[in-house]
Amino acid sequence: MFLLGSKRNDSKRAYELDFLRGIAIVMMVFMHFSYDVRYEFGVDTFSYLEADYFWTFIHPIITGLFVSISGVCCTMSRSNLKRGARLLGIALLFTCSTLFIYRVMGIDVLILFNVLHVLALSTLVYALFVFIEKKTKINYMGMTLIIGLIGIYIMLINNELSNYDNITSNLLLLPIGIKITGTPSMGDYMPLVPWMGVFLMGAVIGRSCYKDKRTLFPNPKAAIRNITAPFEFLGRHSLLIYLVHQPVIYGILYVIFMMMGKV
Repeated sequence: MFLLGSKRNDSKRAYELDFLRGIAIVMMVFMHFSYDVRYEFGVDTFSYLEADYFWTFIHPIITGLFVSISGVCCTMSRSNLKRGARLLGIALLFTCSTLFIYRVMGIDVLILFNVLHVLALSTLVYALFVFIEKKTKINYMGMTLIIGLIGIYIMLINNELSNYDNITSNLLLLPIGIKITGTPSMGDYMPLVPWMGVFLMGAVIGRSCYKDKRTLFPNPKAAIRNITAPFEFLGRHSLLIYLVHQPVIYGILYVIFMMMGKV
């Protein structure tokens, strides 16, 4: 599962998914590095962060890759209930930690709902679908179709949510994607709509293409694996990288700029 990694390491492992996870991690780390340099340390560079093309096309690709690969990988998990619950616990701990830093230390790093929350809840929802499938004995492809239709619907209603922005201060609506009044500045905000829909579409791909839970590209050339191996490693450790990369990047940059006398 995306962001949780896997202990499997055999010839049947879908290494291409690890590779794609690794690509997403590299793009995410570079984007956050750029943000810190430009906005936290005030260096006039990485202006792409203010370009419409980045937020319209590039950023959705990065985020979509994160979430859809997670959806694919959840179809290979033995227990999405346990994985989802564990990830939800990590997400809530992450929120509490940033809330403490925001309130006590005054550092603007508050994260109320981000990719961890989306992946946790989406994984639990997929676990519910699997439970219903087993209990009702719904045809496998029939359930795949249902999941796909629900995923498409969630993505489509994203266009309508803006009609309800700023009509309430109820924080319970924040995870859905409705902007509420009085919300403090948040980092990495990412709602369930449309991203749970993207996750479910990834699950459809997983159920359709990875039904046997093995790679689609067996016996690749050694040269190819030599290229993909570093990204696969990052993909297998994506949760750890996600949790620690920002403080590590910020800390390194702080030391560098302090030595340069600019902090």
